[in-house]
Amino acid sequence: MLTPATIVLKNGKDHSLRRRHPWVFSGAIGRFRGEAGEGDAVRVEAADGELLGVGHFSGGGSIAVRMLDFGPEAALPTPDFWVRKLGNAYQLRQRLALTGAAGTNVFRLVHAEGDGLPGLIIDVYGDVAVVQAHSVGMYRARPDIAGALQTVFGDKLRAIFDKSAETVPGNAVPEAKNGYLFGESTGTEHLVTENGHQFAIDWETGQKTGFFIDQRDNRALLARYATGRRVLNTFCYTGGFSVYALAAGAEVVHSVDSSKKAIALTERNAALAPHADRHAAYADDVLGFLKNHPAEYDLLVLDPPAFAKHMGARHAALMGYKRLNAAGIAHLAPGGLLFTFSCSQVVSPELFEGAVLAAAIEAGRPARILHRLTQPADHPVSLFHPEGAYLKGLVLAVE
Repeated sequence: MLTPATIVLKNGKDHSLRRRHPWVFSGAIGRFRGEAGEGDAVRVEAADGELLGVGHFSGGGSIAVRMLDFGPEAALPTPDFWVRKLGNAYQLRQRLALTGAAGTNVFRLVHAEGDGLPGLIIDVYGDVAVVQAHSVGMYRARPDIAGALQTVFGDKLRAIFDKSAETVPGNAVPEAKNGYLFGESTGTEHLVTENGHQFAIDWETGQKTGFFIDQRDNRALLARYATGRRVLNTFCYTGGFSVYALAAGAEVVHSVDSSKKAIALTERNAALAPHADRHAAYADDVLGFLKNHPAEYDLLVLDPPAFAKHMGARHAALMGYKRLNAAGIAHLAPGGLLFTFSCSQVVSPELFEGAVLAAAIEAGRPARILHRLTQPADHPVSLFHPEGAYLKGLVLAVE
């Protein structure tokens, strides 16, 4: 086995690692001992030679190393390392009562930095695990990750699907293709259950890993308010909020998404829900739909994709959130409820709330905050990596 490269930090640039922040920025690097290739596991030392930990190297961006372990006893990852890390993640989900839960067989097993594995996402759909590597290091570790999943889950796991081709840096791994690391396909539609609601999931060709698991708790909250209300669910994707509203006895539910494929998934899932005859779906641009449909709603969901992927796009994103929320508020009946979200990591809760405030001022409507929302417990945020808190939401009562 080749001797791993060592990255030596500049003097005084080790403070964040000593606080267990999992990122080493390229500007903090003083020198290399040995050669580090894209995705290699490397050692990271302070300027005085103290070992600070190990991680995956990436030479193509501002984050040069994503840390996997910290301290002078840290060792390069072995198959046992992956079993230990995935076992710890699974045990947390057991304590959260998500494994083997009555009425729910969908959960996130690994949430990147939140579970000490930067660059790795693993979602579980019944007896299938779906893996997404967001770094070359994690992509190269897929065989060990798949082996560890089989060790941790045993016969509870029928298949492991790798969906990394959509997330791993393409210029570094141009040959990446989605496919099964273990087991095989039994068809593209798979029925899963969340809080007693059935959903048809397509992890092979759908967005992300096939379903937006991070809105589970917020969908349940919406169900508490949906009974007897006219509901509009925008950016609906697979229709999660729509299904919960139908099951709760909403008077009518309209779903809107610009993707015809998403609308087909929403219609399929609405057909599985009670009161499916109260649902209608529209393949349309959301702002265009709001402009061309003057109807008022009693409950409106704004759950757009990320408006900003980096800091340079943050101002434009805030203007987008203001414009979208102003249009949504204008379509609420007096006393209506607005569920509004941002999943842009670079937009803080304070900035998002400011954009929604500006929208309410522009709309000239008094509004009160009933709930501040975030991601569920199976999307944990490391205390040492607050950037992992990406989902933020508000529930407003609008006069």
